[in-house]
Amino acid sequence: MSDDGLILCEDGLLRCDWAAHVPEFAAYHDEEWGFPVDDEHRLFEKICLEGFQSGLSWRTVLNKRPAFRELFHDFNFERIARFDESDVQRLLGDARIIRHRGKIEATINNAQRACDVVDRYGSLGDLVWRFEPSAEKRPDRVRPETRTVTFDDSAKALAKALKKEGWRFFGPTTAYAFMQAMGLVNDHLHGCVVRERCETARDAFARPSGR
Repeated sequence: MSDDGLILCEDGLLRCDWAAHVPEFAAYHDEEWGFPVDDEHRLFEKICLEGFQSGLSWRTVLNKRPAFRELFHDFNFERIARFDESDVQRLLGDARIIRHRGKIEATINNAQRACDVVDRYGSLGDLVWRFEPSAEKRPDRVRPETRTVTFDDSAKALAKALKKEGWRFFGPTTAYAFMQAMGLVNDHLHGCVVRERCETARDAFARPSGR
């Protein structure tokens, strides 16, 4: 690992050092993290999974993501919004996911709020992408698995906006981690092999019309 937060991987390419911490992070770093997303269900999924991660490691959540997708209908918030207590009990009984009543109930609540956002703004992406920073402020030594990132005014504003809409388990730190993952900022370190690919994708990305 170098002093600038990069690591030389076995393929001879430099990456953000956290990508080599555990095997699960490699594909996530190279193929997902930092690339812009406007798909409604992927945005909602990430908001929910960031909430489930609270107090845990991202590795735990990433390993459980397939089960989360199965049990939460691929994070189709229109379907999750209709969950009731029987669904809560069903989810609490499935050891493949993180069984936390508060987080499960927050996901159902947030699904209902996502439906409200679609009615009010046209899409979840229309609201979320309004908070893309005009000038990125990259926190030093970004590590999504340790949750020690700093956050800027845009993340605080996004968290405040969703809280005003009635969302739960989504504070400023969670909001910044969401923005990093969904490509609202490009926090791949300078010199990382993925940084330019992310920037190219962001340049070509058509922001939702509500921005």
